Amino acid sequence: MANMKVNLTSIGMEKGRQYETIITTKNEDGTKNAAPIGVLCAGENRIVNRIFKGSHTLDNIVREKEFIVNITHDPELFKTSTLGNLPQSHFNDNMSLKCADAYFKCEAFKFTEAVKQSDPIKKKDEAIVFKSEATDLIINKPVKAMNRGFGYVIESLVNLTRFDLVDDKKKEEYLTHFKEANRVVLKVGRKEDIKAMREIKKELIKRGYDL
Repeated sequence: MANMKVNLTSIGMEKGRQYETIITTKNEDGTKNAAPIGVLCAGENRIVNRIFKGSHTLDNIVREKEFIVNITHDPELFKTSTLGNLPQSHFNDNMSLKCADAYFKCEAFKFTEAVKQSDPIKKKDEAIVFKSEATDLIINKPVKAMNRGFGYVIESLVNLTRFDLVDDKKKEEYLTHFKEANRVVLKVGRKEDIKAMREIKKELIKRGYDL
């Protein structure tokens, strides 16, 4: 286990990009809570989160002003912490996940009520945006934080190879999926992901599809 000076680039996090993580917090009764939550990297040791009200995670962070961001690629952890909660045996005493490839501790500050105009959830004053400083980084094994963009690029490429093999209805489905994938990648993807989606879009336009 390596205890390192905090530099989020050491786990592949780039400023301005969003990453899929599992945030762990302490409940009011002292038990520990886990929830998959996207994290926007805002600098070498800064992140930004936007969490909707009603979340135990948000309640815990507002109360305690601290939390843990766990880096893992384990789909079982994401599934279980989305549909319910991880057993307490999965947590270390410091709230981190025992099987996390890496994690960093955060201190939260500057809470603001905000909902983006482009958000599909239109209710106002239903989300809190807050900034946090990463105060300690633990790397258990070499890992890169997961960005959703890469998965969308792969899915879009797979669909692209099938365009000439499917009927018109299926082509429309693929185009709809691509438009949504492109929207997400432009929002959260890495530079490489955005470039790849741009090339896929050019190819679809070249083939006569309206995008």
